[in-house]
Amino acid sequence: MFGHNIVMRVMACAVAVMLVAGPARAEERPAPPMPKPLQTLATQGAQVRYMGQEHNMHAWLTIQRGQEQYFYSTPQGDAIIMGLMFDSETGRLITIDQIRKVQQESGGVMDMFAATRPEGTIAEGAAKMAGEMQKIKTPSEKLMEDVEGSNFITMGSNSSAPAIYAFVDPQCPYCHALIKDMRTNYLANGLVQLRLIPVGFKEETRAQAAFLLAAPDATDRFTRYLDGEKDAIPVSYNINQQGVERNMAVMQTWKLNVTPLIVYRSGAGAVKIIQGRAKDLPGLVADLNKKS
Repeated sequence: MFGHNIVMRVMACAVAVMLVAGPARAEERPAPPMPKPLQTLATQGAQVRYMGQEHNMHAWLTIQRGQEQYFYSTPQGDAIIMGLMFDSETGRLITIDQIRKVQQESGGVMDMFAATRPEGTIAEGAAKMAGEMQKIKTPSEKLMEDVEGSNFITMGSNSSAPAIYAFVDPQCPYCHALIKDMRTNYLANGLVQLRLIPVGFKEETRAQAAFLLAAPDATDRFTRYLDGEKDAIPVSYNINQQGVERNMAVMQTWKLNVTPLIVYRSGAGAVKIIQGRAKDLPGLVADLNKKS
């Protein structure tokens, strides 16, 4: 079908949301030769309309069996991109303006071909698509999702307090210092929750991390361990380490190789990372609660 034809016929094609800088500059020009993949669609019964030129890209609308698609072709015609065009400065959906012009020129006939869509008109369908695209997670949101889905133990009695996630190695002295920094003024007073994500860069510390994830009293054991009771987190190689491996996989996926490593969402909603021991805990806690 069409997807196969694109691969075979077009030198470069990508599904994309196009972001273009500055105000769109539409130019009234005759329609250029139709790209070959769109010619193929036309022979299959699709309605194809030229929507003009914006930012040196030719725009095309196709409708087939009630489904519309939007294409942009290079001036040379050697590549096409399927998707929507946005203005990168204002966020305005340029494709909507192009579609409305086609609607006016066709006297509403083109909307009849899109009548099977629940959105109704072509413009409404494009607006819905734009909304769905804007829901796509940014890298920072994907990182936060991975961190929240990791295996952790929680310090702090106030379950409604804002959470700070920290990747920690059981034997990392800087991790110990971070936790001790937070215990008295912040955890004890219920200002934050500290969610510790145990990892291990050595076989011995991976075993200890696995023990922590398996222990029903992990928080108490870690506290005793920090206070000098080294047997509180024993090294046992008979414990399933898959939980730790998952935590390590998160770090490896995001190319994180330092402990402690803090990830948190500020009160304004931004995802932030601190590598190493936090030097400004008052500022961090204030950021957790600061609204935009």
